Amino acid sequence: MDNSGIYVGLDIGTTSIKVIVAERVKGQMNVIGVGSERSNGLSRGVIVDIDKAATAIQSAVRQAEEKASIEIKKVIAGVPANLVKIERCRGMIAVADESKEINNEDVQKVAAAALVQSMPPEREILDVIPDEFVVDGFDGIKDPRGMVGVRLEMHGTLFTGPKTIIHNTRKAIEKAGLQIEQIVIAPLALSSLVLNDGEQDFGSIIVDMGGGQTTAGVIHDHQLKYTYVDQEGGQYITKDISVVLNTSIENAEKLKRDYGYADAQQASDDEVFPVDVVGQSSPTQISSQYLAEIIEARLDQIFDKIKQHLDEIRALELPGGIVLTGGVAALPGITDLASAVFGTNVRVFTPSQMGLRHPSFDEALAVIKYQAALSEVALLVKSALTGDTRASVAVEFSESTQANQVLPDQATQSPKPAQKTSKSKPAKQQDPDRESGFDRMKGFFNHFFD
Repeated sequence: MDNSGIYVGLDIGTTSIKVIVAERVKGQMNVIGVGSERSNGLSRGVIVDIDKAATAIQSAVRQAEEKASIEIKKVIAGVPANLVKIERCRGMIAVADESKEINNEDVQKVAAAALVQSMPPEREILDVIPDEFVVDGFDGIKDPRGMVGVRLEMHGTLFTGPKTIIHNTRKAIEKAGLQIEQIVIAPLALSSLVLNDGEQDFGSIIVDMGGGQTTAGVIHDHQLKYTYVDQEGGQYITKDISVVLNTSIENAEKLKRDYGYADAQQASDDEVFPVDVVGQSSPTQISSQYLAEIIEARLDQIFDKIKQHLDEIRALELPGGIVLTGGVAALPGITDLASAVFGTNVRVFTPSQMGLRHPSFDEALAVIKYQAALSEVALLVKSALTGDTRASVAVEFSESTQANQVLPDQATQSPKPAQKTSKSKPAKQQDPDRESGFDRMKGFFNHFFD
């Protein structure tokens, strides 16, 4: 499916807000604008001051608009996995058309039926993903449209989150003068960017190391199975440096970025640099190894907590290992330290696009790729979240891709309208000999998650 058009990704992080504008043409995604602004009004990945957050979002958006030469109206926003719950959902309807041929409206109706859930008042549905459709008892169907049947069922995965987090995110984006095209859970979006097909299939772990918190997401069978959020991130490392060296937060952040190592064994005791100490008129010389020991102590604590939770579900047995993302993942030596703690293969994902070659841009880029890769059926199912069962996915997608208009006085070419094709793929079959090596591991996951 070639979802051509303009996409705008928004990452509202604890330390920075990033906006990426990309144009998809003939399956190729090209980044045409980037905006980055220091965060305000956030704590541990959650918006606590809507007005301040909205102002910071506006500033980041203006930067992206100037570089991309477009007017941004809609954004795809990533949200943290704080207290996200993953549940199964199921809906069933009778096919309404006299010919019994399943159409777009039937898909939307069966999705709406699956969303009828008994839910606490403090929680809200974030997303729904169709796993399979069943037509008159025939299962494993990815796209039932055009088929003939009397009874249509949908089995899917439902993601719910705290209403406060979702409301504050929506409110801040709306106050910034923007519309929300889609809200995407960060680990779910990151899986489409940082993992290849095999890693998503057999299982991998994404550890997103942000400024305010560190999130671990387990991906297995192309699905987000588990999330854990540790309320410690890059800001805690900065505070540790500030307290131990008796220097300001600003100086500590600069020291971390310019001289920091995650693994003290890779730092040199001979390399020294000046540090402005509070209450002293002249700087104190500190070694690179001493600074690395401070950083490593905090990272060890973060990794140990995450490991405890991953060990409980035996996620570290997954063959895909761990992929580190987020700004903290840029620290030199972090892969060696993480590999020693987790006991599995670890790598850092860094975007290859010019100007984005830093792990801190991963999430903003990921939400764009996730949205662009959605099938027509997935878009139909998601449209049921709004309650508008009359909408046509073709109209919805055309409007969303054209919402971010190219400025007429600066543009050389208008974005192409969405072109949509539908292709149903058969379910993937597993080779029994290949499967036997992972029997115990996959058997556990089927039992634990189902």
